[in-house]
Amino acid sequence: SNNVPGFEMAVYPDSDHSIYTHGVRPALYARMVNFLFRSFHELENKERFISDHAKSLIDNAVKQNALVVFMKGTPDEPMCGFSRAVIQILQMHGVDEITGVDCLQDPEVREGIKEYTDWPTIPQVYVKGEFIGGCDVMVQMHQSGELHELLVKEKLLDEETNPEPEK
Repeated sequence: SNNVPGFEMAVYPDSDHSIYTHGVRPALYARMVNFLFRSFHELENKERFISDHAKSLIDNAVKQNALVVFMKGTPDEPMCGFSRAVIQILQMHGVDEITGVDCLQDPEVREGIKEYTDWPTIPQVYVKGEFIGGCDVMVQMHQSGELHELLVKEKLLDEETNPEPEK
């Protein structure tokens, strides 16, 4: 039998293929797919609205510092657990100079940094102008040893410097 309970069968006359849609009429199904495709395409190609002020501040911080963390709070006083974790990981590796940009002080920078990298969360870490990632990426890199390798490669650490062992 060609009928499945709860489904309607859509037959396309130009083809030997049939599709089943879960209780959705074919015309409505086609409109839904078209809407989703258009929405995804618009989202993918949307204009960015980062202000010139925020872009300039972010560009300068990224280009002028070997390591910079866009965070909530400062390296001495992180204002969220994720920012604190990133700072602690860097300090555990022996990084002495951490430049922090407090995103809580400037709403344009707080929103702008997310568009700048197309990364939705704060903190965000940059090494030698390259976006590395957020807290989750830093934790993974720390655990795998990649963070130590990166810091040595970029001459932010001596090769002999080893992170404190985890307890």
